Amino acid sequence: MVFDDDLKQGLAAFAALLDASDTVVPFTGAGISTDSGIPDFRSPGGLWTRNKPIPFDAFLASAEARREAWQRRFAMDTAFNAARPGPGHRTIARWVASGLSPAVITQNIDNLHQDSGVATESVVEVHGNTTYATCLSCGRRHELSWIRPLFEAHGEAPDCQACGGLLKTATISFGQAMPQEAMRRAGELARRCDVFVAIGSSLVVHPAAGLPLIARDSGAWLVIINREPTPCDEAADIVLRGEIGSILNDRADL
Repeated sequence: MVFDDDLKQGLAAFAALLDASDTVVPFTGAGISTDSGIPDFRSPGGLWTRNKPIPFDAFLASAEARREAWQRRFAMDTAFNAARPGPGHRTIARWVASGLSPAVITQNIDNLHQDSGVATESVVEVHGNTTYATCLSCGRRHELSWIRPLFEAHGEAPDCQACGGLLKTATISFGQAMPQEAMRRAGELARRCDVFVAIGSSLVVHPAAGLPLIARDSGAWLVIINREPTPCDEAADIVLRGEIGSILNDRADL
């Protein structure tokens, strides 16, 4: 049921569902972080309306594409460094701390769930993390604070300190293989929960967007909280439309 006209009734239904459930799995997208100052990707004015995504094969093949990718990343440093967890992040952190949620699955790359107090091992990042880089050859982690001054001095990112391979932010680009372990774990969480709550996701980027329906087909209640309609709304038991920060606003019953 869509509660866009009577949000108060929808929140009451959602709170009752949470109270009756043993295992709730939150699945978050960009909409949960806009209150924190992180722009989303698909909405009007979002990042993808201003910059066409750089596919993974172009990053591998072209030094110019790699330079552009790093320039874009460092241009976002102010926003990422200033961002702090919002009401939605704090609510989910409370679910995890209480044992209601075994983990949070996220499409976000901003590290805000960890910053809200959720342990790294309890954050399943299906699209990676932009707050550090990894070597595409050996997987070694490299900090952006080391990469940025070298990039600005030489016009290109340094090579891996361990093997000389290409460095890339630890995010998943178009055409890049999804992280197998994260997707395996996300699927397992979706299949075993009582309630699956999709929060701030457009639910159009696959394969991650298929997780709500995996949960629903496995017997879970499906709740969708988003500003705009999603392709999964008709399959959901509860749809709450509005600003994430207003809906998940640190209320004790949520």
